[in-house]
Amino acid sequence: MLLERVYDDDLAQASYLIGCQARGEALVVDPRRDIGEYLDLARRHGMRIVAVTETHIHADYLSGTRELAAATGATAYVSGEGGEDWQYGFDAERLMDGDTVTVGNITVRARHTPGHTPEHLSFLITDGAFSDQPGYLLSGDFVFAGDIGRPDLLDEAAGGEDTRFEGARHLFASLRDTFLTLPDHVQVLPGHGAGSACGKALGALPATTVGYERLNAWWGPYLRDDDEKGFVDELLDGQPDAHAYFARMKRQNREGPQILG
Repeated sequence: MLLERVYDDDLAQASYLIGCQARGEALVVDPRRDIGEYLDLARRHGMRIVAVTETHIHADYLSGTRELAAATGATAYVSGEGGEDWQYGFDAERLMDGDTVTVGNITVRARHTPGHTPEHLSFLITDGAFSDQPGYLLSGDFVFAGDIGRPDLLDEAAGGEDTRFEGARHLFASLRDTFLTLPDHVQVLPGHGAGSACGKALGALPATTVGYERLNAWWGPYLRDDDEKGFVDELLDGQPDAHAYFARMKRQNREGPQILG
């Protein structure tokens, strides 16, 4: 399996190209709109991009999912979770909790991990050439190195009703029912690093593990004690203001940015 992290220092944003060398096929997760680097990576490794997906409706940059799918003929996949109010407005295959995408020997399983946004998915990656168990989690804006995604951007960026408390409770449940049920060895590859406004105190490390976050993350004691109220209070305290352009990004990504060609 090939796994390449594409990092934008200005946005502190990570996207990923995951490829099966045996079949020469690749999947891209959370591409930004400038798709040149993904095309270059695929050419360099002799691969064809056959699938494109994203973890959620982004607020901090314009998604390249439609652009990359149009340029390569790849199938676009987006979340079908989150309820009627959080459905994408463009044509793409919908992924629900437990659905899989297969790229050569690689299996990508969607897990619904709401909290940062209602429709948020994380992706469990299994390299079938070596194991029948997942070894990697592309966590998007759910779990970062040392932090978790903020649940208040729907209020501050999208101008909606006060949903931050509900989002925080959903994050607690996502950690308890999904993240902490994974084996400690699973590597966690987040969608952002230090400097991003999508969390309060993101670490600079490009990756972490389930076990390391279980033991060391600030939220660990609250989960161990089943203290939802303490978790919610600390998570929401001191979150920075959202950037003014987040509302526009959210709207455009939900409907689908215009394809530039």
